[in-house]
Amino acid sequence: MAVLYPFKFKTIFKDKIWGGQKINTYLGKDFSPLPNCGETWEISGVKSDVSVVENGSLAGESLAQLLEKHQHELVGKKIYERYGKEFPLLVKFIDANDDLSIQVHPDDELAKQRHDSFGKTEMWYVIQADAGATLISGFNQTVNQEIYLEKLNSGSINDILNQEEVKTGDVFFLPAGRVHTIGKGLLIAEIQQTSDVTYRIYDFDRVDDKGNKRELHTEEALAALDYQVHPEYKAVYEKKSNEPVEVVKCPYFTTNILDYSQPVSRDYSFDSFVIHVCVQGSYTLQYGDEHLNVSMGDCVLIPATIKDVKLDTQTGFKILESYVEE
Repeated sequence: MAVLYPFKFKTIFKDKIWGGQKINTYLGKDFSPLPNCGETWEISGVKSDVSVVENGSLAGESLAQLLEKHQHELVGKKIYERYGKEFPLLVKFIDANDDLSIQVHPDDELAKQRHDSFGKTEMWYVIQADAGATLISGFNQTVNQEIYLEKLNSGSINDILNQEEVKTGDVFFLPAGRVHTIGKGLLIAEIQQTSDVTYRIYDFDRVDDKGNKRELHTEEALAALDYQVHPEYKAVYEKKSNEPVEVVKCPYFTTNILDYSQPVSRDYSFDSFVIHVCVQGSYTLQYGDEHLNVSMGDCVLIPATIKDVKLDTQTGFKILESYVEE
């Protein structure tokens, strides 16, 4: 059986009505012949879009095939017991050249009942933000279903939504049920549960190139929404150099920011795979006698069997380091 190693996967490009050019101009990913690219799926076990290995001796194998053959060696024993042959996380880059729809995602219970799917809890890391860019996360006041529907139906939904000014390096954690949208001018790295279930609440009356409005999911969203107001929507963390900083910890994933100007060794002697999302700079990932070059825009899946790595750098780097804690 092949020895597992850190995997890069072929990028899956998706054009969107709101997509732009930053996936190419900022991250260096050529999405031609698409006219734009709103999302890339970098590590995906979603059945309709399963990632395929790009590097090494297992190039051409899908993530599903890796999981089928290597099971807990790939993801960890407890994770395999919990998720089986479903890879638990989905990693994306998102370029919002226009506002995304206002939307919400169901939790595990509702998603299982309605779609036989996981729910969708996610986090955003802002890679780049145009001047004045904003996003929406949560309500700005406590509402109930009646108030929410009155505002939605009268076209004044924005009155009750929490709008945040955004800058590079901001992090937002969005548990399932939180109303949200990514605003125009933002390039974001997204780490989420493996789910493609979205309830679109409002889409600014946009039409596609055939003059059709996109489907809304007004009724479906009612049971999914968290109507409470929360005191803080932006993740509060201290930005530090040359030491890991935890920014999100939830039942589905833990994410640290590693902002380093010097080499560092990382101990992964826990029962989980690890994902690196490189959002700045470059480094060489050293494992045993082997190495893998990683640069901005790269996403790497490190199998659970690899416990010790060194990140060697000349330029410095910033990565999102994610894994699943039981």
